[in-house]
Amino acid sequence: MSAVHDPARDTARDPAHDSEAALTALEDAVRRELDITAYPRPEWLTAQEFAGRPVRDVLIVGGGQGGLTAAFALRRRAITNVEIVDTAPAGKEGPWVTYARMHTLRTPKGLTGPDQGLPSLTPESWYRARFGDTAWNDLVHIDRHHWQEYLGWYRRVTDARVRNETTVTSITPAALEPGAPLAVQLDTPDGPETVFARRVVLATGLAGNGAWTAPAFIREALPEGRYNHTGEELDFSAFAGKRLGVLGGGASAFDYAASALEAGAASVDLFYRRAEIPRVNPFRWMEFYAFGAHFPDLPDADKWRYTVRFNQTNQPPPQPTWYRCMRHETFTPHTGSPWTSIGLGADDRIRVTTPEASFEFDHVIAATGPTVDLAARPELAELAPRVALWRHRFTPPAEWQDASLLDYPYLGSGFEFVAREPGRASWVTRVSDFTYGARLSMGLNGNMNSGLGAGGRRLADALSRSLFLEDREAFFDSYRAFDVRELVDLGRPADAALPEVD
Repeated sequence: MSAVHDPARDTARDPAHDSEAALTALEDAVRRELDITAYPRPEWLTAQEFAGRPVRDVLIVGGGQGGLTAAFALRRRAITNVEIVDTAPAGKEGPWVTYARMHTLRTPKGLTGPDQGLPSLTPESWYRARFGDTAWNDLVHIDRHHWQEYLGWYRRVTDARVRNETTVTSITPAALEPGAPLAVQLDTPDGPETVFARRVVLATGLAGNGAWTAPAFIREALPEGRYNHTGEELDFSAFAGKRLGVLGGGASAFDYAASALEAGAASVDLFYRRAEIPRVNPFRWMEFYAFGAHFPDLPDADKWRYTVRFNQTNQPPPQPTWYRCMRHETFTPHTGSPWTSIGLGADDRIRVTTPEASFEFDHVIAATGPTVDLAARPELAELAPRVALWRHRFTPPAEWQDASLLDYPYLGSGFEFVAREPGRASWVTRVSDFTYGARLSMGLNGNMNSGLGAGGRRLADALSRSLFLEDREAFFDSYRAFDVRELVDLGRPADAALPEVD
């Protein structure tokens, strides 16, 4: 059995490093960089009220990396009347210390994005300050616990306004009159609450456009308690001595398989539909500036075939993750092995059949990813039937078929939802989808680490543009009334010679 993973092990590489002093200096540098890059300084949006109550300019749903990046990108555009809400307790936003079971991030350690171009806010700057230069130079990938720590530090130094343990239960227009804000119903520790916002950003991660759920054929065949999916926070010690079957070939399938084996599972069999295990990670090809910045500008046909091609190839587990599983002789991957049937026998064993063989398990795990089904999200119940999906706007060519993509939302160029019926339910365009569900419309953007930089900039620019255009009449009135004089004296200087003129 492999040793228990220790996320603090990197600190031992640079024992003389003074983390506290380095972080203090770094935070001073962050403040300095924010100050010298703050031009133009004025906050330009006028505070609004509705029904006698304040209106937020932007409400962000989700306080993980996507939501924090969006809030900071807005701050860089002098949009500060922004609030973030997150269901999780502080420090547990996102997957990193809850249901994620990888040891490290999969993206290269030099990734940027949350920093939005501010050098002292980059993950590298934080890591060097936290653990020292030696630790950074030796690092291959950032530990997921360290990434969560970085996000907590980032939240603090960017002054993000976050309300934890607060769940959005519905999003609707506050009134039918033009310009009325959105009414967002919250479930808070103090009870239900309604807040008003001009714009809402969904930054709810992988399952933000659907739900984590095992496929229907598993749910219908087995009682609860005999299966899980990889979006759940599990106690892996419960699998000690048990035989597990894992359906799915993505990286999370291997993460959960390895975690179960490390917790003492008797055996784990992992099943791929594909005939071969993927070897090439297409994300690495995508990580160049133009792809991240301009994918949303491609024609629909190009967006579609890029995404279908990604689905066809998928990404492999990282090499260390593969070894993490294969070091256990009781781990067996099966290629070309979709599950053709599953059921519970009279002996209480789960029987799974594939085209090649039959298997018996004590428990199964579905590593099949989240669904994309807006109606599955309670907070999107009013929005779901009113927004355009790809099936409403695009007919796939015969050579690029993929029915799983048809229910992805069809988004505008700035992540905004689009009304299914033109001219109706225009309020949906005031909700932006900064989740994994944006990938077909927006590419390597949304919640993905590699896309936070370009995605954050595009989202913030789009929100800034829409708010400016919405207030254009008020801005013109303010412009006409502007009367701050720079030339205040039309006389000659009394005590100084006139400047020479060439």
